[in-house]
Amino acid sequence: MQVALLHPGDMGATIGAALISAGQDVNWVSAGRSAATRARADAMGLTALPDLASLAHLQAAVSVCPPHAALDLARDVSDAGFKGLYIDANAVAPQTAVKLSELFAGTGATLVDGGIIGGPTREPGRTFLHLSGRAATDAAALFKNSFLETRVVSEEIGAASALKMCYAAYSKGTSALLLALLTAAKHYGVDDALTAQWSVRDRDLLARSETIGMIGSRAWRWSGEMLEISTTFEGAGLPRGFHDAAAVLFERLDTFKDCAAAPTPQDLIAQIAATAPGEV
Repeated sequence: MQVALLHPGDMGATIGAALISAGQDVNWVSAGRSAATRARADAMGLTALPDLASLAHLQAAVSVCPPHAALDLARDVSDAGFKGLYIDANAVAPQTAVKLSELFAGTGATLVDGGIIGGPTREPGRTFLHLSGRAATDAAALFKNSFLETRVVSEEIGAASALKMCYAAYSKGTSALLLALLTAAKHYGVDDALTAQWSVRDRDLLARSETIGMIGSRAWRWSGEMLEISTTFEGAGLPRGFHDAAAVLFERLDTFKDCAAAPTPQDLIAQIAATAPGEV
């Protein structure tokens, strides 16, 4: 199949590699993309297309972008005349997935709601693409025999996104909570006492605190995802405050964006402490 990948970032490259390993012909739109993205696409052997209008003849497209850009990208693709299978694999709330479905209604295109769980790795059994919608099975077929595991959640648009949001609410939300309490402990001068207590009562949490610096280079990307989780919770009649706060904490770490070496936990704590709430 002729498939468009929008766009080949770190996670997008994983999706693109899975499509290639499944025998699909993968294209991408090069206009406006960075040199790093172009190099990544070239290394993967993707076919460059000049603009979104070039997608009109393709059979499928997969969107992997920051959550705040998901609606705008889908709207641009729809306006360009795309009429194929559109898989939105972004970290968005189920409410946003429904808006995406409404955007494509009557255009000839078919939306499939997707949610990626796992990191940008090509090791089998590590990254999962959950899908929902009436054409979810068709979308899953694009990845057949690839290293990416696909699972159809239901025929309801928003189900795959809801699963992703609930999963990330804990996996990433607790990272924000850990950073917040470490920063507070440092402020009050009880950080050594806290780690000493963990060493005798909660060694797993101690180990996590010692490796939390690993999220530094990508934490800035999670800010928008936290807001989508807040919307998900709000739709279920739950308070949104915790993940709104998590979004602020992750935004404070944008100075580490795509840094080559992982910062230390102390680097993250210092950055969070040094950034006043009004500066983000």
